[in-house]
Amino acid sequence: MRLKRDGSATAKDLAGALSVSLNAVRHHLRELEGEGVVCYDRSRRGVGAPTHAYRLSAAGHALFPDRYEQTVAALLDHVVRTEGRQAAVALLEAQYRALAERLKAETAGMASDERAAVIARVLHDEGYMATWSDAEDGGLLTESNCPHRFIAERFPELCDAEEAFLAQVFVGSVERRSRIAGGCGTCTYHVAFDAAQGEGG
Repeated sequence: MRLKRDGSATAKDLAGALSVSLNAVRHHLRELEGEGVVCYDRSRRGVGAPTHAYRLSAAGHALFPDRYEQTVAALLDHVVRTEGRQAAVALLEAQYRALAERLKAETAGMASDERAAVIARVLHDEGYMATWSDAEDGGLLTESNCPHRFIAERFPELCDAEEAFLAQVFVGSVERRSRIAGGCGTCTYHVAFDAAQGEGG
């Protein structure tokens, strides 16, 4: 709650505000960081080593109630009524096109495993709580959070757009094996890299 209100704070700031020990705060922050709820930036205050200024990640902000998805869903419903469902789907697909362009530029020339790590990190930062695990025939991308769940439940085409987006940025074939919007605990995708992309670019 403190990070939500103040935007960011060091472990020392939080310990003082909450009247608990610094070690207890650091331990809790490490746990929250491991869960993808908080992240940190290095902050320098005067002389000495820089400190870590903690803030909520996208996944952390998602724990607090807001009306964002409901508002977007209402706008999409309006587009469906006035211009048809495909027009609404095109709007949803546009966000993945923009992210694909960003990732393609960021991962240009990388080997497949390096590219996969970058993609998982970016998706994690975007609120998907994504992790990547290697396998002999490619790998598995696991998303423990769906930042668009409310919308994806009403527009399953969004999940199809994500699958197509992943195939584009991973440069390979992607098979969706589970989806949160369909009632599963995670969204999982099996990725098989194109042979020509195995060593880079």
